[in-house]
Amino acid sequence: MAGLYKQLYDIRTALEQHYKNMQDIEFTIQEGKLYMLQCRNGKRTGTAALNMAMDMLEEKLIDEKEAVMRVEPAQLDELLHPIVDPSDEKKHTPVTRGLPAGPGGAVGQVVFTSQDAVDWVAKGKTVVLVREETNPEDVEGMRAASGILTARGGMTSHAALVARGWASAASSAPAS
Repeated sequence: MAGLYKQLYDIRTALEQHYKNMQDIEFTIQEGKLYMLQCRNGKRTGTAALNMAMDMLEEKLIDEKEAVMRVEPAQLDELLHPIVDPSDEKKHTPVTRGLPAGPGGAVGQVVFTSQDAVDWVAKGKTVVLVREETNPEDVEGMRAASGILTARGGMTSHAALVARGWASAASSAPAS
């Protein structure tokens, strides 16, 4: 289907040049014929938005003012949070996975109580507080931790709301 691929590639290029933006494209192929269903500006992370704006500026598809306007305020905020180095992340096996409560990432020694978090941070360690769920009594440990991982809760849990307010990394993971 090399011919259909080239046709799709050419249409995508024309759409992105017309809209001056990355496009999410829906299409179908029936009986060897390509049908375009719809397109819309693609969603992207803050890093992707910045990289795409810079690429489009370099390709002279947009000017400097438009490049700045392409990165939304929430995406700028996302860029200011710490992230885990992707090449370093590949060297390790995750113990669990969760839903991010906010942008960013955290690494550190795992602690299971707020008091341990406070104590270890006082000794110069970086910690991630791991709890079944947090409550107001955990506030000092949450403040001390570089990240918070809970087994229960979700994006609107106590830990998630407090962490977003403090710009800490937080995640809610299923118990495993």
